[in-house]
Amino acid sequence: MIFATTSTIQGREIETYLGIVFGDAVLGVNVFKDILGSIRDIVGGRSGTYERELGTARDTALAALTEQARALGADGIVGIDIDYEVLGSGGGMLMVSASGTAVKFKGGVGTAAGSPWTAA
Repeated sequence: MIFATTSTIQGREIETYLGIVFGDAVLGVNVFKDILGSIRDIVGGRSGTYERELGTARDTALAALTEQARALGADGIVGIDIDYEVLGSGGGMLMVSASGTAVKFKGGVGTAAGSPWTAA
């Protein structure tokens, strides 16, 4: 499967648009991670704790997006958009939403290699 944030894939012709697909993930950030994140706010620098949580949420949302596209028989997803939100009282939850358009390519997609988020 090929994934792109653009509406086209260079060298591929879209044969059929199968529909919009979605994937969402909502993860809670526990008290200990929140304390570590607050310390980073005070002293500056990157918060590895929050970065890992965002990465997990993003991967979960993209996996759900992929599952929906595969169920439609898609060869790829174009126009992928990923949105991040903080939810809950006190901002204790992270939400990642991914959406895109599932498509079939003329001649199929071939065999993908490497990461599932890169082109074949």
